Amino acid sequence: MPQMIFVNLPVKDLETSKDFFAKLGYSFNPQFSDERTACLVISDTIFAMLLQEERFKDFTKKDIADAASSTEVILALSADSREKVDELADAALANGGSPANETQDLGFMYGRSFQDPDHHMWEVIWMDPSAVEG
Repeated sequence: MPQMIFVNLPVKDLETSKDFFAKLGYSFNPQFSDERTACLVISDTIFAMLLQEERFKDFTKKDIADAASSTEVILALSADSREKVDELADAALANGGSPANETQDLGFMYGRSFQDPDHHMWEVIWMDPSAVEG
C-alpha cells in the first residue's frame, strides 16, 4: 500500500472552505468528515483535513498560526500541463481565493499560486517531464 499524507489545516468557517474546494473540483470523504471536520480528497494518497479551529486545537498545544499575517506552510500540487495549472489557479481566484505570488515561468517549469479563504498558500506546478529525465 502506498504511503498517504493527511495535511491538517485549521479553518475558520468549514462550510466556506468546503464550498471553495468543491468549486475547484475536489470531493470529500464522508467517512472521515463530521460537523467540525472535512476530509478533502486531493488524490488517492493525498488528503487535507479541514478542521474548524476549535477542533484543530485538540491536536496541538501550540497557538494556531494566523495565516493572514504569517506563512505556516506552502502546499504544492503538481499538474499535468500548463493549462491545468491555469485552470486550477483561475478557478481558485474566481471562487473566493486570493492571489499569493507572481506566476513563475521558467520554460521547463510553470507555476501559479493562490490563497484559500483561510489564507493557506497553495502552489500549482507543472514541470516538463523531459527536463527531469536523466
